[in-house]
Amino acid sequence: MDALQIAHSAQPRYAASDEELLKFYEQMLLIRRFEERAGQLYGLGLIGGFCHLYIGQEAVAVGLQSALDGARDSVITGYRDHGHMLAYGIDPKVIMAELTGRAAGISQGKGGSMHMFSIEHKFYGGHGIVGAQVSLGAGLAFAHRYREDGGLCMAYFGDGAANQGQVYESFNMAALWKLPIIFVIENNGYAMGTAVKRSSAETHFYRRGAAFRIPGMPVNGMDVLEVRAAANVAVEYVRAGNGPVLLELNTYRYRGHSMSDPAKYRSREEVQEMRDKHDPIDHARDELMKRGMSEDALKDIDKRIRATVSAAADFAENSPEPAPPELYTDVLVESY
Repeated sequence: MDALQIAHSAQPRYAASDEELLKFYEQMLLIRRFEERAGQLYGLGLIGGFCHLYIGQEAVAVGLQSALDGARDSVITGYRDHGHMLAYGIDPKVIMAELTGRAAGISQGKGGSMHMFSIEHKFYGGHGIVGAQVSLGAGLAFAHRYREDGGLCMAYFGDGAANQGQVYESFNMAALWKLPIIFVIENNGYAMGTAVKRSSAETHFYRRGAAFRIPGMPVNGMDVLEVRAAANVAVEYVRAGNGPVLLELNTYRYRGHSMSDPAKYRSREEVQEMRDKHDPIDHARDELMKRGMSEDALKDIDKRIRATVSAAADFAENSPEPAPPELYTDVLVESY
């Protein structure tokens, strides 16, 4: 066990205040309700193309990104990106508008579900090519070091992307140059539909950086407080100039890989057991009740969040689509 894992083991769960835990709960619940509504809109034909929901994985984005400094740190992820944007505090209205291809969307309706950006929030996508964002994340980390701005990059990818070659090229360069980057593998067990044990010789993904001397940590991605504790350890290590860290967040998606995936490669009983015994929102809810929060107060929070999501859906449905000339904008940036 390396020093990083020892530091994490010393405090496996973050000692959140009541206010912090409540915020984590509200953020996770917002992601859950937002994604449920997105699934409904997809079924109604209001969302086109692919749509990858984050239901079940909410603790990962909330726990990790709550440890970042929004003024200087950057985030990049793959195509399951709605939850990451919501965890970063971006307005649900502009995210839903983007999902439905409206001009009011965060990428002016031209990115859709898989390609959302917010330069203002230092959120750089949303990428449809499996694993490509890892190399781009290393580039963002290089930019942080070059500018000496004190920032770091958090680059998310999945267990499927973990078998892509460019991931390991990025590991090598990040380690060689001691880039300020946290590589995050969201291991939901099935990639696009093949179980990890059937597709990966090394199923403990946090070990994948060993050949490049990148320390790794396995983390229970279904517990937001354990995620936050791991994030604190990783951020402190990277900010100290030690180079990259690899986190494996063991999590679970309740829905299929995308909206077109019936997920017949796993049993209903397996999914139900994860919902019943390991749900990250239920765990946070139970913790809040142990600390004295009433069930009525929690119901009020859910009601308020449902109203927020409904308002976002209404905003999206009532917003205009991009004008035809928009096809020719944002295609090329000329530099001199």
